[in-house]
Amino acid sequence: MAEMSLSAPVPTECHSRPYWLVSDAWIMAKRSTLHIIRSLDQVLSLVLFPIMFMLLNRYVLGGAIDTGDVSYANFLFAGILVQSLAFGANYTTINLAVDMKEGIVDRFRSLPMSDHALVIGHIAADLVRNILSGIIILLAGYAVGFRPNASLVEWLYVIGLALLFTLAISWLSAILGLMVKSLEAAQWVGFVLIFPLTFVSSAFVPTHTMPKAIRVFAENQPVTHVINAIRAWLVGTPLGDSAWLAVAWSVALIAISVPITAWLYRRHVAR
Repeated sequence: MAEMSLSAPVPTECHSRPYWLVSDAWIMAKRSTLHIIRSLDQVLSLVLFPIMFMLLNRYVLGGAIDTGDVSYANFLFAGILVQSLAFGANYTTINLAVDMKEGIVDRFRSLPMSDHALVIGHIAADLVRNILSGIIILLAGYAVGFRPNASLVEWLYVIGLALLFTLAISWLSAILGLMVKSLEAAQWVGFVLIFPLTFVSSAFVPTHTMPKAIRVFAENQPVTHVINAIRAWLVGTPLGDSAWLAVAWSVALIAISVPITAWLYRRHVAR
């Protein structure tokens, strides 16, 4: 009897719904991560784009921008990091739209799979992707003169905020992936949203050099607060209120985006 019970399949009732959600999301995350690894264009963008932006901004703009007592390499690093995280999270839009438009969701519906595991899997895979991107940016930054003076605790703050910000942008990108009507739209819609937020910010130039109307926007939008907080922890620039505002913006975006994403996904699969 004992041998028979050990060899028998475990009924799904033995585990709770949260267990199966985590288990199924883990499988979907592995699937999405393998897609990244096996896709040449995604691998190239993961490696080349951070290095290209770092080199171009450091050596093309660096000589013309006055950042005071902070070297431009130190000033630039936080901007390139946050920009790369934001654009990297946009792959959630593209990959989710591909699954929606190519019918793979209908196949998953025929399986005993937890709701929303597909979306969570894409977001988890992009989190892995952005961790790798962050490591590449750090190496490129050191190559062009980035020299942080952060303590271990401050590095942990940087990592925590970077991961939180990535999750916020990824959940926002998931909404776009569920709303777009075509794969072509998925490729540009996130860019239209993220591009002005990253460039009209403190990423590449001090905001006090901007015209007043643009400066007001730049100094009060979430990307700037994330950049300012990371820059302050890494190289000792003034922190101000940026740390708690960056966290508040990120948490608010997640709190708003998660239920909207869930509603859009349920509406899609119910068709």
